[in-house]
Amino acid sequence: MRQLCKGNVAVVKGAILAGCSSYYGYPITPASEIAEAAALYLPQVGGTFIQAESEVAAINMVYGAAAAGTRVMTASSGPGLSLMQEGISYLAGAELPCVIVDVMRGGPGLGNIAPEQSDYFATVKGGGHGNYRNLVLAPASVQEMADLTMLAFDLADKYRNPAIVLADGFTGQMMEPLDLPYREAAIPEKPWAVKGTPETRANLISSIYLEPDELEEHERQLEAKYIRAQNAEPRCELYRTEDAEILVVGFGIVSRVLRSMVEKARADGLPVGLFRPITLWPFPSRALAKAASHVANVLVVELSNGQMLEDVRLTLNGEKHIDFYGRVGGNVPSVEELRAQVEERIPVRVDVFAARED
Repeated sequence: MRQLCKGNVAVVKGAILAGCSSYYGYPITPASEIAEAAALYLPQVGGTFIQAESEVAAINMVYGAAAAGTRVMTASSGPGLSLMQEGISYLAGAELPCVIVDVMRGGPGLGNIAPEQSDYFATVKGGGHGNYRNLVLAPASVQEMADLTMLAFDLADKYRNPAIVLADGFTGQMMEPLDLPYREAAIPEKPWAVKGTPETRANLISSIYLEPDELEEHERQLEAKYIRAQNAEPRCELYRTEDAEILVVGFGIVSRVLRSMVEKARADGLPVGLFRPITLWPFPSRALAKAASHVANVLVVELSNGQMLEDVRLTLNGEKHIDFYGRVGGNVPSVEELRAQVEERIPVRVDVFAARED
């Protein structure tokens, strides 16, 4: 059915449609409505909601439920995510699928409750200890808060790995139309799970490998899994990039503002295009390299001091001129502000082409 819904609530509705039956978490602004919606809706479908005493307790409850083979999730914001990092590493090491939603707020420390995108490093680059990766999806609308949560459950089970839905505070708090067609959740069999039955008595879930050769073999298996994900799972959105001469790159709420800016710039004849990563890990490097192959200048915009910027630089490997524009503290750039940033770079584009002609 079509309904008006808040982004945080859409997460829970998408999770239930994906077959999620357990939620363990601790409320924190601007993610608290996720816990509230889970407490309201999960019991109605026979699921379990528990408000843990802390984020540390919550992520360990997630570990237990995931080990039993259920589809399980939690949600938090930056300070709570920091407390969960050890447990996330344990989940990855034990190859346990789960979904973690991070609705980013200002930081570091307590910061404020306004939106930022400064948890990129903490989620995309690991955050916890050891060699592991999180699958990371970045929604830009209320609809995607539901859709990408459903996808996150599928990817978590496919790769037996934590999947993170990384949203900024704006996307979690905004209200938009949401379409939720009924679907049957396709939950795979999990013969490795520990279910307290005679059939699963021999199963063991652990992330400890005391022998160096044993641990090395385990980490090589994880590495092979991550390589498969890098090849199969990158997702992105391209908008008017075919003939663009300036490419703007942003995710989440920033991509919404950038898209509006591109539309207005195009109406005035400015050849601007938008590249939006949907998966932050695996990062859609090949698609970005292709989209940027014919442009003179790339502008990365984030609600941070420049975190995704590093992945854009690694992708383009010095072959393109890359600029950065960031806002922090809960400030989101306006269309006019970003338009001015693009216009400042048009002379760079002209000079580059002139140099090539010479």
